[in-house]
Amino acid sequence: MTLAEMKEFAGFSAATQRYIRRSLDIGLDREDAMQRWSRDVVEAASIRAQSRLYNRLPDVRAMIPDESSLDAIETFIAPLTMISAFDLGQGRLTTFSAYRFLYERLIGAEVRPWLPAAFCAAAALPHLHPDLRRKLLQSISEAAATASGWSNRQPAFFPHWVEKVEATALPN
Repeated sequence: MTLAEMKEFAGFSAATQRYIRRSLDIGLDREDAMQRWSRDVVEAASIRAQSRLYNRLPDVRAMIPDESSLDAIETFIAPLTMISAFDLGQGRLTTFSAYRFLYERLIGAEVRPWLPAAFCAAAALPHLHPDLRRKLLQSISEAAATASGWSNRQPAFFPHWVEKVEATALPN
């Protein structure tokens, strides 16, 4: 399964891969995201905003309702949708599969039943350009939107930053 996850990640655009790695660094507190990912003042501001929103992730992880529990939806789905809206608004997660890939790692496998609803809610918000809204909403398959069950297997592949190695530095 790890190889399937790696293959899925490899199928994303370079910008999507970069955003997923950056988001995992911020959301899982793996690296100094500002130092590693900030290329200019605009990106630095985006990382600061993302860090503030991602501070809510521990609460979101703790509030995941079971699949049939409607009484806990409001306290769970509102922050999940807000964080999702930010990420989709950055324009780097342009498909449901990229969104799902990131959020399964940020929150855990238990969030899978809730991802189609949060994705569709965030993708339909008016802060997104209509063309992006259309692209996002068309990216979710009927099977993903209407699944009757979800795997509870935790993701195994968590992509990291990989330093480039000069060809002359490699041993023969």
